[in-house]
Amino acid sequence: MGDITLVEETFKRISSHKGILGIVVINADGIPIRTTLENNLTVQYAALASRLTAKARSAVKQLNKGDREDELATLRIRSKKHEIIINPAFEKGHEYQLIVVQNPSSE
Repeated sequence: MGDITLVEETFKRISSHKGILGIVVINADGIPIRTTLENNLTVQYAALASRLTAKARSAVKQLNKGDREDELATLRIRSKKHEIIINPAFEKGHEYQLIVVQNPSSE
């Protein structure tokens, strides 16, 4: 499956869920490659998610004493207004991060 097809199918599947406010896919360098958000929000989420994911990955490695088999799978942040779910490697073999912003009260 091509990279673009993978991203498009993921967008369609996630967008169909209730309460989704936005979706962003970024590459390994933190550059957005597909988004449903406005440009300024996309840039903000991409930059912050990249840094947060790097810190979380480092914490997981330190907590697990360098166990190479264990790695960060999902990062979830919930506030009163939003829930942000970051999947640092949402498809094996691809260097993409998936960022989903949703309304936590619409579950």
